[in-house]
Amino acid sequence: MTQVRKHSRTVAAALGFALLLGCETQVPSARLPDITFAHLPPLALAVQRVDTSSRFVPTLRAPNVEHAFPAPPARAMEQWASQRLKAAGGNAQGRFTILDASVTETKLPRDTSIRGTFTKQQSERYDARAEAVVEILDGSGVRRGTASAMVTRWTTIGEEVTLNERERVKFNLIDGLMKDFDAELEKNIRQHLANWLR
Repeated sequence: MTQVRKHSRTVAAALGFALLLGCETQVPSARLPDITFAHLPPLALAVQRVDTSSRFVPTLRAPNVEHAFPAPPARAMEQWASQRLKAAGGNAQGRFTILDASVTETKLPRDTSIRGTFTKQQSERYDARAEAVVEILDGSGVRRGTASAMVTRWTTIGEEVTLNERERVKFNLIDGLMKDFDAELEKNIRQHLANWLR
């Protein structure tokens, strides 16, 4: 009889614990769109192919935090190259090189006064940078043309925001950065590589 009671208590305790776990509110993670350039017309270059490479090496340590972003700049820049640069045929070769795709985080000082206690304060600042170069190389590897772009953006995040809101702010920062990057690099390609556009 004692064994039956002990077993019943164990089962009841396990069921109670399972019910408590089931009652925990799970916050759904934010569904963020992809950063895409497929809706834009391609920049067709008179080359046989366009290679993409990167000289940017993430440090994976503070103050750099680009690897923790929902849309890291390097990935967005690779997407830009694959969707906007097209090889239209020719003897030359195109090359897209990522030079910088960093995001740094700075902890902001907090106002610890009575006034600061009742004020919504900004807790972090994020500085993002995108820099790349497009080159045209002839059959001997000699550079025949180049166009580059370097853009920066920054934002701050309030201490009261939720995790999902924080991810959205980070996404918006890179989305805006890439819009600036797209506009700047297209302008410079049309200006400096006009003879290679088809």
